[in-house]
Amino acid sequence: MRQLLLLRHAKSSWDDPRLSDHARPLNARGRRAAVAMGAAMRELGLAPDIVLVSSARRTLQTLEALAPLEGPPLVEPMDDLYLAAWPSLLDVLRRVRETARSVLLIGHNPGLHDLAMALAGPAAMAAGTPMSRRLAEGYPTATLTEFALALPWRQLEAGGGRLLRVLSPADLPAAGDTPELPA
Repeated sequence: MRQLLLLRHAKSSWDDPRLSDHARPLNARGRRAAVAMGAAMRELGLAPDIVLVSSARRTLQTLEALAPLEGPPLVEPMDDLYLAAWPSLLDVLRRVRETARSVLLIGHNPGLHDLAMALAGPAAMAAGTPMSRRLAEGYPTATLTEFALALPWRQLEAGGGRLLRVLSPADLPAAGDTPELPA
């Protein structure tokens, strides 16, 4: 079994209208959410071998705020992930080396949300489980989905993932609370 983690970048800042979209940084709320998501990932034992991250500033800062990631993983910033549609994201995942057990892809909507729904597949999305309903409702900033994959990376296709978890910043406890993370 392989593990695929999809993480949308955390909330970005629109404070400086002179910055290009690619150069927009995280805002304070986004930094807090990314740090909390990193802590949740460690608590859950989610430790990717490879991190594929969009070259946009906000995705790179999201990755930075997740630290420390166990391993540490091989990190590959990629221009091809910037605002990519889900079929392009799927193509990138198909090129992952076969020895990789776990991959974290940090990217953007709508491509990331579309990829998550495509991997879950129409039958799973139509089943109306609490997790599939939640995924269908949206993919807020700093949301993480976890999939189990039975096939090799090169054979990854729509419907090829089993949705295991949807975790968003709203699920994470307030500072100082004991974490109780949803499955």
